[in-house]
Amino acid sequence: MENAPATTGSQANMPTARPTTALGAMQANISQQPVVKQMLFLLAIAASIAVGGYVLLWSQTPSYQVLFANMAPAESTEVVDVLQQMNVDYKLDPSTGALLVPAGDVQTLRMKLAAEGLPRSAALGMEMLNQDQGFGTSQFIERARYQRAMEEELSRSIAELNNVRSARVHLAIPKQSVFVRDRKDPTASVVVHLYAGRTLDQSQVAAITHMVASSVPDMKNADVTIVDQRGNLLTQPERASGVAMSDTQLEYTRKVEQIYIDRIENILSPIVGMNGVRAQVVADVDFTMSEQTHESYNPDMTAVRSEQLQEEERVGNGGPFGVPGALSNQPPGGGVAPEQALPEEGADEAATTTTAPGSSRKSTTRNFELDRTISHTRMAPGNVRKLSVAVLVDERRTVDAEGNVTSVPLSESEMTRINALVMDAIGFSKARGDSLNVVNAPFMAPETVEALPEKPIWEEPWVWNLAKQVGGALVVLFLIFGVIRPAFRDMTKVPVTESDNDNLSPEEVLARSSASGEEIAKLTTGSEKMEEQLSNVRSLVQQDPALVAQVVKNWTAGDA
Repeated sequence: MENAPATTGSQANMPTARPTTALGAMQANISQQPVVKQMLFLLAIAASIAVGGYVLLWSQTPSYQVLFANMAPAESTEVVDVLQQMNVDYKLDPSTGALLVPAGDVQTLRMKLAAEGLPRSAALGMEMLNQDQGFGTSQFIERARYQRAMEEELSRSIAELNNVRSARVHLAIPKQSVFVRDRKDPTASVVVHLYAGRTLDQSQVAAITHMVASSVPDMKNADVTIVDQRGNLLTQPERASGVAMSDTQLEYTRKVEQIYIDRIENILSPIVGMNGVRAQVVADVDFTMSEQTHESYNPDMTAVRSEQLQEEERVGNGGPFGVPGALSNQPPGGGVAPEQALPEEGADEAATTTTAPGSSRKSTTRNFELDRTISHTRMAPGNVRKLSVAVLVDERRTVDAEGNVTSVPLSESEMTRINALVMDAIGFSKARGDSLNVVNAPFMAPETVEALPEKPIWEEPWVWNLAKQVGGALVVLFLIFGVIRPAFRDMTKVPVTESDNDNLSPEEVLARSSASGEEIAKLTTGSEKMEEQLSNVRSLVQQDPALVAQVVKNWTAGDA
């Protein structure tokens, strides 16, 4: 019992093994702390590492852009399957259903998916005819499938236009009858969905109409109706043909007037400047279509076209002739000798000479050809009947020595030259009734328009990406050097005991702890004031009194 205290005291005075490594010092320091403090320290370290890792990953996360939007669920499934096979990160917007991919891979992925035929339309065209319907297919179903396939093919063709986003075609094809009177023409209705801010002109509407009408047998252009997504009728009815013609004429008139205006500005801009001339032209255009036929003859130029000669000779007969029973058959009167004596019996007929009565007639018919000219002239519409031109020329501006701007009117010779140039440029014709008025007047100075504010640099996407990466790096550096490193430095500090410092010199004691050595070095320097040294001594005594006591002990032992 008496030796117990001595044994205990000797054990207490025995020097303990001091850790020589930073890991051992950290373990020794942590073991000396309460359990709650140990848990808080470990949680702080883990939280710092987790936050740093999250910030680092967040800063490296790429921005996403829309790959495809407004896709059907079936199309989205096919595209997502292909992206998974390519190991491409993607996101689906829950509100719009848009497919998002990294911004840098949008164009590349679109090209790759287009090579795969994606996204393909959910509606089938002529492909549905390739599907096997089995043995339960009727003629009605086959006809309905063919009509449906034709509608989808026409919708695809119309959707190929630049201004058309999508289209739907409805065909009404009646069943043909063997009776001609009972046959009905097919009709078509087209609904086009245009892009925002785009329209279809009359030429494009006519093109769609002709395409649909030519694709269906016996369909006329008037039987095709085209409507946009707002319900506007794009096809012009028959009663609106006059209005369409008026619009065409108005457009043509504006083109003609603009041509004359360009001529005037181009000829005067080298003299008065591009902003020193204003011109307006009113053109009276004749849209009347006329045809004229003219026929003329030249009597001085004649030629025999044909000549006909008739010669007629008639020989008379001595016997009675005429209608039987008439007076011509009666014998001549008494005492009248016959004109021809009858030959005697037995006389030779060859030697008999008789003279038969007769008559002859000759006639000639000549046809002369005259010089004939026939000219057919067709007057095309669009001829300019009259021009009314007004030209305004700015005065010459001069700047004096003081910087004041003054306007000087043009001289008479200059105005005469400008007038002549304008007349030659527009083809001025007094016989046509053209009018020209050139005026020289000062133009008002244009109001200074404030420039649009430039987009701040911090609103640029690349700035936000760079700021995100720099911010993440700063947070990680702060956690490493501001939280983790000081904590590990405090925990890895080798503890210094009084028994360890008994045989150490002041220089060796200062080398044990960098923090304590720095504080003591401040005491030994004479560059600081006495008050600062005293405050440093007080703080050091409060932090590590054992170390200060040992240093003072060594100093006193050395002085002795």
